[in-house]
Amino acid sequence: MTESTDQHKLRAELARLMFAGMVALVLAACLLSVLTRTSNAMLYLLGSTAIWLLVWQQTRTRLDLNRAADTAPPYPVLGWANRMTIGRGWLIAATGGFLLLSDAVEAQPALLWTAAALYSLAAILDRVDGFVARRTRQTTLLGARLDTLFDALGLLVAPLLALQHGKIHSSYLLVSVAYYLFVLGIRMREKHHRTVYPLAPSLLRRSLAGFQMGYIAVVLWPPFEAEVTVPAGFGFMFPLLVGFLVDWLVVSGRLTSQHGVSHWFRYLHDITQRWLLPALRTALVLTAAMTAFQLDPAAPWSPLLINTLLGLGVAMMALGLAGRAGAIMVLMLLAWTVPLPVMSATFVISLVIITAILLLGCGRFSLWQADDDWVNRQDGA
Repeated sequence: MTESTDQHKLRAELARLMFAGMVALVLAACLLSVLTRTSNAMLYLLGSTAIWLLVWQQTRTRLDLNRAADTAPPYPVLGWANRMTIGRGWLIAATGGFLLLSDAVEAQPALLWTAAALYSLAAILDRVDGFVARRTRQTTLLGARLDTLFDALGLLVAPLLALQHGKIHSSYLLVSVAYYLFVLGIRMREKHHRTVYPLAPSLLRRSLAGFQMGYIAVVLWPPFEAEVTVPAGFGFMFPLLVGFLVDWLVVSGRLTSQHGVSHWFRYLHDITQRWLLPALRTALVLTAAMTAFQLDPAAPWSPLLINTLLGLGVAMMALGLAGRAGAIMVLMLLAWTVPLPVMSATFVISLVIITAILLLGCGRFSLWQADDDWVNRQDGA
């Protein structure tokens, strides 16, 4: 079978997926017309279709990458992993349709629940498609490229929707544009025949991007209150933006091996894991103790239950006993119930520490850090 025949089959398969996606969007618009107004349905179909066409175009122009390596022969079919990745693109398109319906979403909260569910599923599939690719032994350059593209697209669409409904601060959109500015900078260097230096693989880069998707997926859900989701966003976006800045210094040649960058990063990582994170865990215990008596008795959950769950999460972080899981539990509980005075200094300090532990782990003197292994591993490998 010739490569041109493979390309023809791939384009035909992609066309079928495109058609199926369009049918699903039309059906969603029809359902929306029953729940709201026909004008809302048309606006939804317009917005979601535009993004779905972008997904199709970005996939179609890269079908020649449907191979294991540059020198490997192309696969004759997309494979389940790539289909799931394209499905992620459809979920992002379906979420993006709600960007044109801000008034309707405010009037009918069920629509925001739907958007949150769609993007949350897209975020989950970001982990699953890699697992499927490795288990089916069909990892492709196409899948890796689309994975990055759709991550960036989702982190543009979903934050815009979250901003519309007051769930994040407008500055978080720096995360949305960082990838595109990074790619634009590389293309400008290539256009002017300037060297683009390679980036070394980084588990931290991958995990930070994954946490951004998780954060946005959570804040879109209506029960989580802006009093917590907005300040938490600063903690989530700062490390990612610093990472983009460092990566740019590397690809532009301002930081190279001759400057001892690798050694400096190893030193910084060692300091963070050995001393900074254990110190933050100690500080968390102190700030948690100072704020425990400030629980709001009018919160929707009983103060005893809130105290118990918050105490459990803080203990998990302090002991390094699945600390990231404890951080997720505490952040979600705080955002759900807002039982603490969010403008107090101790609350803000605690929020920063919890976010740092979620992103970086617990460091030295930890009892059990299996959640770190889960964050950093490649499922299915």
